[in-house]
Amino acid sequence: MFSYPTPFTPPTTEEDDLSHLRLIRSRRVGPATFHRLISEHGSAAAALEALPDVAHAAGDASYTPCPEGVALAELKAGRRAGARLLHWGAPDYPALLAETADAPPVLWALGDVTLAAPPCVALVGARNASSLGARMARRLAEELGQAGFIVVSGLARGIDTEAHRAALPTGTIAAQAGGIEVIYPPENADLAAEIAARGLRLSEHPPGMEPKAQHFPMRNRIISGLAQATVVIEAAARSGSLITARCAADQGREVMAVPGHPMDGRAWGCNALIRDGATLVRGIEDILEVLGEPAPPQPTPRERPRAEPARATAPAPAPSAPAGDLEMRLLALLGPSPTPEDHLIRDLGCDAAAFAGAVLGLELEGRVLRHPGGAISLSG
Repeated sequence: MFSYPTPFTPPTTEEDDLSHLRLIRSRRVGPATFHRLISEHGSAAAALEALPDVAHAAGDASYTPCPEGVALAELKAGRRAGARLLHWGAPDYPALLAETADAPPVLWALGDVTLAAPPCVALVGARNASSLGARMARRLAEELGQAGFIVVSGLARGIDTEAHRAALPTGTIAAQAGGIEVIYPPENADLAAEIAARGLRLSEHPPGMEPKAQHFPMRNRIISGLAQATVVIEAAARSGSLITARCAADQGREVMAVPGHPMDGRAWGCNALIRDGATLVRGIEDILEVLGEPAPPQPTPRERPRAEPARATAPAPAPSAPAGDLEMRLLALLGPSPTPEDHLIRDLGCDAAAFAGAVLGLELEGRVLRHPGGAISLSG
């Protein structure tokens, strides 16, 4: 993607890690500036040395790069968290992500870095996923894993969570906003620990940094950059998932979407993507038709054992909750399309009697409709 005026040897030493980290952590140096400086000077160390003169020429005579002590403290913090640093240009940096124009100059990695090699597919979608959307995410993640793809997502609530859980047996990558050991949302702490043990977590931010609003769009370009294709499963009109889809399109990757009911607000984004040319996804066959079957991985001494794909398991039964709370959770899972009652009971983790009482109350209020065959939807 970038050309160099001098021969470039991929950096591999701790000194190179330090140079890359100091350069990107220097004031007013973002990914675009980082790559321009590397292109002009040939290495992070040379760019770092030239940075004060570059800033002076731009009118800042007092500019100083990130102090070595600050970068060393970050390296120590990352290692305390059990993570390792991957920097752009190094052999273990994710190859597909490295091709993108604004590739993160450094990544903190927790888990199996070999998972970031192609082929990967990103699954993203609504945080307030419907029961049908969550089921679709689990099914696609399972089947993609069985076909040999690594599933990438963003560790968010809803679709991301379902995709990660279903793909754990075959391989999943979580791109995080904020520090590598700072889990957001907090309820995904157990899932994040499982991904670190059996998959891979990545973050471009310093350890300990709390996620901020501006970090999430930055994270989204990592999700799409790691993958050959991004599949969107439910997305509202102004959804972060649409930002991920736009990143994928800008990066020259495939954009795909699962269609939804036109009266469901969670389907608006997906239907708009399809209208604008995204590949319509009804099942894994539509994904494979575009991407083809992945080549079998070449065995290496470091290759992880592949577990047999497991079926998505039902959530553990939830403690008894007030009827009003159960009704609100049920409404959040429903959309205009009918959903089978047994699926809803499993997703809610409640018993049949409590479920029946909640449905009856909502039916009497005119908020839900029963359909033949034991299915329920929101009322029109």
